[in-house]
Amino acid sequence: MKIFDETDVDPRITRGLKVAVIGYGSQGRAHARNLADSGCEVTVGLRPEGKSWARATADGMRVATPAEAAEGADIVALLTPDMAQPAAYEAVKGSLKPGCAILFAHGFNVHYGRIKPESGHDVILVAPKGPGDLVRRQYQEGRGVPCLMAVAQDATGKARERALAYAHGVGGTRGGVLETTFAEETETDLFGEQAVLCGGVTELVLQGFETLTDAGYQPEVAYFECMHELKLIVDLLHEGGLAKMHEFISETAKYGDLTRGPRVVDDHTREKMREVLTDIQDGTFARQWTEEYESGMKEYEAMMNKDLEHPVEKVGRDLRARMSWLKARKQAAA
Repeated sequence: MKIFDETDVDPRITRGLKVAVIGYGSQGRAHARNLADSGCEVTVGLRPEGKSWARATADGMRVATPAEAAEGADIVALLTPDMAQPAAYEAVKGSLKPGCAILFAHGFNVHYGRIKPESGHDVILVAPKGPGDLVRRQYQEGRGVPCLMAVAQDATGKARERALAYAHGVGGTRGGVLETTFAEETETDLFGEQAVLCGGVTELVLQGFETLTDAGYQPEVAYFECMHELKLIVDLLHEGGLAKMHEFISETAKYGDLTRGPRVVDDHTREKMREVLTDIQDGTFARQWTEEYESGMKEYEAMMNKDLEHPVEKVGRDLRARMSWLKARKQAAA
């Protein structure tokens, strides 16, 4: 395993590098601003009527249509949402100069064949392991969010060098850049979201909340125990893994963790996780999500509304409204 850091790159590697950033959402905005501050010549590609145009202009970025932004760029970064990327690629395809690199922050569309770049272009990936606001904030503070880097197509012999230059430009070499593949990044990212980080955690929270309220406990108390305090544990895990969590929780909590945790998340759970992973590996999830998106997302919207109408949401809104420190944090981040 090789992890690249700042000692592996010439600090001048980004100077004058022409980059088109297509999209200005969470990642697009952070990437564009960091790259510009690193000496790259950045143009943001956006729809003229879109809300992001005004925001990017206010940030001091050079803004153009996607096709115009891509003209002459050494790297064209497609940072729109996954389902919108094929259309974004079609919008810039005719403007790509020979030998330029097409960059992704998630391998979904390349790995599942929804985008098939022509053979004359490098196809690379740089995926920061954190949300865009963190990528920007860490860069401004002189630090960096770790990144994954991959090459799917090396048409010029410089694809790896270009990926590393881009990763350096967004601050990734400060936190470490781990080389991977499009397949590994895509499949592990989807699995993490579905089985642990989003799907797994939220279902565990909801099931725990319902178990307590069904047993007659107050919803507010159930919220504190199953949702609110989750951040305390996640912060400990993030900062120092299992060791730090065990260091800062009580002996009673540790014994309960070690003896009851495996009763809740057991071999049956692991088998279901394997099924989720198989759906990702064989393309079942990608096909289902693409079909749902292209059919108007009615089932998606129904499931989302059900989630947002759950009793834990109402209880949480009421309790969070009393937490002044959350308001202060929100205002500071705006």
